[in-house]
Amino acid sequence: MFEKEIEQYELVRQEYQQKIADKMGHRQWMEYNEILFSAHSCAIEGNTFTVDDTRILREQGMAMIPVGRSLLECTEMADHFRAFDYMVSHLQLPFDEAFLKEVNRLLTEHTLSYRAAGAVAGDYTTEDMAAGDTVFGDHEKLIARVPNLMASTQRALDDGQHPMVVAARWHGYYEYLHPFRDGNGRTGRLLSTFILLRANHPLLTIKLEDRAAYIAALKAIRSEGTDEHLIIFFFQTAIKNMKGELAQKHRNSRPVMFF
Repeated sequence: MFEKEIEQYELVRQEYQQKIADKMGHRQWMEYNEILFSAHSCAIEGNTFTVDDTRILREQGMAMIPVGRSLLECTEMADHFRAFDYMVSHLQLPFDEAFLKEVNRLLTEHTLSYRAAGAVAGDYTTEDMAAGDTVFGDHEKLIARVPNLMASTQRALDDGQHPMVVAARWHGYYEYLHPFRDGNGRTGRLLSTFILLRANHPLLTIKLEDRAAYIAALKAIRSEGTDEHLIIFFFQTAIKNMKGELAQKHRNSRPVMFF
């Protein structure tokens, strides 16, 4: 299953690795991707930072708050940088609950008190959760499933399943467990990217303009009883992003006419 998507993805990934990632150098490529990933992942949850705003904050820190952006948004973005940096510098860590909780802790440490008084960053929720028009199940029962999800995901990776399939499948089921008081979407996207990076695959940035399709694919897990739509969405999004960067590089490599 997904042989067609895997074949298309691997062909584009090979070209992308040779012409974009390798040519750019690992450090610059990671910095470029961190800004894109952070801007779009936070924007999906309502943060108004643009990619340019995110770059300015990353380069100049909290001393330079972009015009029109709130301190809360700046703090949220700064925490996302911390969680992202932790993730990419600890790719050797086990894919387990301890790692999941630490990423969420870093992600929500300085903003959680504004959204959920009394909640502790990195601790599981003590209340049933809802997001958008979705009401999740009994939080204690859902949280009890987290260890098995983490362990089964690690087994899937050890068994040689394609990292994109594993990342999408984990993400879909994790989001319906919704175990934290805040930051579940951002945490889920970070750990899906962790799965890909640990397998030496490019990051997957789900862009704000793809939010509706992304949410629809997540909802199909419950409405249709399958994660096929989300897995295909992950593949298609990755292919579209890589092809877009390759096309941009080609356009910008053309000679400029001078007068």
